[in-house]
Amino acid sequence: MSATRVLIVDDSALMRQLLSTLLSADPAIEVVGTAPDPMVAREKIKELNPDVLTLDIEMPHMDGVTFLRKIMALRPMPVVMISTLTQAGAEITLEALDAGAVDFVAKPTSDISAAMNSLAGELQAKVKAAARMRVGVRRAAPPPAPRRTMLNRSTGKIIVIGASTGGVEALKVVLMGLPSDCPPIVITQHMPPRFTTAFAQRLNRECPMEVSEAVHEEFIEPGHAYIAPGSHHLELTRIGGRFACSLNLSPPVSGHRPSVDVLFRSAARIAPQACIGVILTGMGKDGAEGMLELRQAGAITLGQDEESALIYGMPRVAFERGAVMKQHSLTQMADAIIRACEPESRMAAKA
Repeated sequence: MSATRVLIVDDSALMRQLLSTLLSADPAIEVVGTAPDPMVAREKIKELNPDVLTLDIEMPHMDGVTFLRKIMALRPMPVVMISTLTQAGAEITLEALDAGAVDFVAKPTSDISAAMNSLAGELQAKVKAAARMRVGVRRAAPPPAPRRTMLNRSTGKIIVIGASTGGVEALKVVLMGLPSDCPPIVITQHMPPRFTTAFAQRLNRECPMEVSEAVHEEFIEPGHAYIAPGSHHLELTRIGGRFACSLNLSPPVSGHRPSVDVLFRSAARIAPQACIGVILTGMGKDGAEGMLELRQAGAITLGQDEESALIYGMPRVAFERGAVMKQHSLTQMADAIIRACEPESRMAAKA
């Protein structure tokens, strides 16, 4: 296979040089050019026809999100955002993902050179994955209107969801399709600290149910979704006979903290018969083993299908391991979850 051709757009000469060095260290990546601002980048895109663009969020003449929207309207292509690891940077990055960016790398605010070197593997992996993504597919099916009907009953179910690359949009689509009195939803989305706070706030403004970042030993309730903080593993636990969130700082699992495997395994231990496991778009294999334990323990397990996944990595591995009972498109997932809440759902899910 030919090398992934990358154009770097950043107003900082230091960052352009640093990103060029880190990406060029991977023989499967070729940096074909750099640009200090969107005006120069526009001409270099025409001239060089790169496979992937890395794009800084804060630049002169035109900010990264505005430029991204122009790219996605005129020449859709995979874009990986380079964001600052701050609350403001998180909120703007989420706007960029909504606008069509496929992923992001968060750069720290101090000792950038040393810190970026430690992020080299993540940066290289995300750029190569971006080149394989089908940009535009996820724009073809807009999120459905919020579900107006209510369940008006307790199902006794708990929904546990794992996602990574592409999960920002995928989770929104799923949550928008569920009623405001849905069963408790516990979510692990791969994302750095601060970003999960902004993500939860964003979803809370837009989705029918309440959405918040999970708090240690917080009881889970219907009509509420709980998102793992970017710095902690999130597990399901019991406190005095009630289900609750549990946070911990144990080492990364499957390369991640928070890890989907950790969430799913806790659900398999604590309440498998009550759980509906869902694995969505993402790079890698996190969640596959945990979902297999969930299914073997008696839970209903659902996976996003290849056609609708921005990147069919985590759902593919889970499906191939035999962890997924049934695959669904993203726009069908909320309905599949609601059907799984019915008493006769187990036979239907196996059908």
